[in-house]
Amino acid sequence: MSHVRESSVLVDDDGATGEPGHRAAHRGIGLVAALGIGLVIAAQSRVNGELGHRLGDGIAAAVVSFGGGLVVLLVLVPASPWGRRGLTRLRAALRDRSLRPWQCLGGVCGAFFVVGQGLTVATLGVALFTVAVVAGQAASGLAVDRAGLGPAGPQPLTLPRVLGAGLAVVAVVIAVSGRLGDPAGWALALLPALAGAGLAWQQAVNGRVRGAAGAALPAAFVNFLTGTAALLLVLVVDLAVRGLPDAAPADWWLYAGGPLGIVFIAGAAAVVRITGVLVLGLGSVAGQLVGAVLLDVFVPAPGQSVDTATFVGTGLTLVAIVLAVLPGRVSRVSS
Repeated sequence: MSHVRESSVLVDDDGATGEPGHRAAHRGIGLVAALGIGLVIAAQSRVNGELGHRLGDGIAAAVVSFGGGLVVLLVLVPASPWGRRGLTRLRAALRDRSLRPWQCLGGVCGAFFVVGQGLTVATLGVALFTVAVVAGQAASGLAVDRAGLGPAGPQPLTLPRVLGAGLAVVAVVIAVSGRLGDPAGWALALLPALAGAGLAWQQAVNGRVRGAAGAALPAAFVNFLTGTAALLLVLVVDLAVRGLPDAAPADWWLYAGGPLGIVFIAGAAAVVRITGVLVLGLGSVAGQLVGAVLLDVFVPAPGQSVDTATFVGTGLTLVAIVLAVLPGRVSRVSS
């Protein structure tokens, strides 16, 4: 009689597998990397916000940011074998309809996010902008997961996630409480909240594109291509209504928004295999919030400061994120 030995691995909600001790060590390293990715996003917000302020046109700043990223990817992706293979796979997926054309439009929401950076960060500050984005992203993420738009399929609504999303909304209300008497302040905070809501959908459909391409940068190329195309259409209207933006500034770092976006996408694609989706999301958003507050405290934009309400709102948003990803269910799969 022969016996089949049962082996088991741990599998959590986001699909990460491995031996418990080995995986925990790698996840610790991955979490640090995820925090760094969040810091990159916060830096991008400051860069694009300042560029929009200097140009006097947030839409023109968004075109420069997205267009810069697209130029870099136009060189990287076709020049590499895996990039060409990824584009070939994407064309095949579109032909056999395993990937739908509307799933390639995530860059449109990314473009809206970058427009929000250019229009509001110089006034709101990076910290308040980020709190508003996270609130919109948390609330929208519930609907996106429930609808099954992402590669993981439909995800059930759980009490911790609903409470976490609700707390994130409360956090942004507290963060803008110092501007309650200023309708313009509320309107400016609403824009990044809507941009955050769009980011949840963008991440879901970009995950589908990445799965079809088999690599992250070809998916990023599609994202930047569609986003830049949408921004150019908006820019035509903007120029017709408002005229030309101010003269382009000479500071080189103001044009780093596009490459910073590529770093975020490539870094996330590498780290997610170590951390899983949930830990990557938690770490990167925490990095965004911490980086945003540090920027506004130590390198404030002219006329900007961080008040107590912003600190409280940021802290509550961090609590909301932790609550939204708990409990981390662990199941056992046998083979």
